[in-house]
Amino acid sequence: MKLQDFNYHLPKSLVAQEASFPRDSSRLLVLWRENGNMEHRRFSELPDFLRKGDVVVLNNTKVIPARLKGKKRKTGGRAQILLLERKKEALWSCLLKPARRLKVGAEIYFPGANLKAVVRGRNGENQHLIEFEPSEGLEEIITQIGEVPLPPYIKREKGPTSEDVTAYQTVYARHEGAVAAPTAGLHFTSSLLKEIEKRAIDVVEITLHTGWASFKSLDKPEIEENEIPREYFRISPSAASRINEARRKGGRVVAVGTTTTRALETRAARSGEVSAGEGWTSLFIYPGYEFRLVDALITNFHMPRSSLLLLACAFVGRKKLMAVYKEAIENHYRFLSFGDAMLII
Repeated sequence: MKLQDFNYHLPKSLVAQEASFPRDSSRLLVLWRENGNMEHRRFSELPDFLRKGDVVVLNNTKVIPARLKGKKRKTGGRAQILLLERKKEALWSCLLKPARRLKVGAEIYFPGANLKAVVRGRNGENQHLIEFEPSEGLEEIITQIGEVPLPPYIKREKGPTSEDVTAYQTVYARHEGAVAAPTAGLHFTSSLLKEIEKRAIDVVEITLHTGWASFKSLDKPEIEENEIPREYFRISPSAASRINEARRKGGRVVAVGTTTTRALETRAARSGEVSAGEGWTSLFIYPGYEFRLVDALITNFHMPRSSLLLLACAFVGRKKLMAVYKEAIENHYRFLSFGDAMLII
């Protein structure tokens, strides 16, 4: 299967630079899988498309200030670290800039902070391993000097604003570990969640720490030759029980986002039940994949040729999804992280 078949032209003007306020004022394009029909709504109208007995599954990961800006010890030149995964107490895998000029042993310091990062080696094709010194109080220092890791297509001359810090976090974020927001969840407000629960629709939380898998480019022309990096997830026994109970009673499993979908499908059995568990998943979902658990999907509009787009195509079919994207572009929907949403049912 050719990756090029999942390309489309995304006008720069449609890449959202600011989050919607209030969150649920964003637009919602509803797609009916059975016949390809579409409806243009607001996200605040989401409850109208849910049914009593459904279960809405959220990813409650919390974005950490994963982007650190420092200087190279030898030259004083600028250096940037994007933290990806903690390996040990002070050892992290990361993306470095400028990667080619930061060799093993290179040191990065952070003006005004009692902290340095030492490059210890490579971790795969594009990642590096860095070790922070000293390790004492590391999390507190990272919180102080780190920035919210906004995607590069969201332009900020002076870095993320205080509004960005709030907007790039879901209202139900609980467990720190993500280096990118689970963006489908950004549209929910506390009042909208209460309205959903009022309608006898269960709202369940699981965790998948959104990592490099959510924004790494696919670089091989044949889709099947690509792999995505692993991400940590956890589904509690209580969450699994509530999801399975809803399913047994005829309710639909409504996954909020591609991260939630990948976690659920990782633990889904052929019987359509999900089991509790935690660990790492590198499940790569693309057309041809048979979904075992997820019945409906809430997701944003994604980059061309991305693994996120491929997952959405797997759920509804490439032709239908490309027709939706054409409709969204013609109607000036806002795309990517701070953009609008779609509901596939």
